[in-house]
Amino acid sequence: MTTPVFDRIKKDLAENDVVLYMKGTPVFPQCGFSAAVVQILSILQVNFKGIDILPDGELRQGIKDFTNWPTIPQLYIKGEFVGGCDIVREMYESGELQDMLKEKGVSFAGQSAA
Repeated sequence: MTTPVFDRIKKDLAENDVVLYMKGTPVFPQCGFSAAVVQILSILQVNFKGIDILPDGELRQGIKDFTNWPTIPQLYIKGEFVGGCDIVREMYESGELQDMLKEKGVSFAGQSAA
């Protein structure tokens, strides 16, 4: 199925290595879960595009339909859906997130993409 909002999401994912659909902006998150993921990405010094879903009801529902995942934030690395806050936090704490960034060739925390 393709819709204008799905096309927009696919375009964002194709144009950016790391995308975070979130409530608010990276500078001013509007929920604790979004803030937690921004903090993890900031600690790792990952360049990412934060997309605020709050002002756009179509995008807010569309991103949930796109992944069949009911909550925001949603993190994508190289177009692959990673998960929400709890999953990202667990992956960060176990080192799995850093491994995924390495495997996908995304630079972080002084680590250059190979």
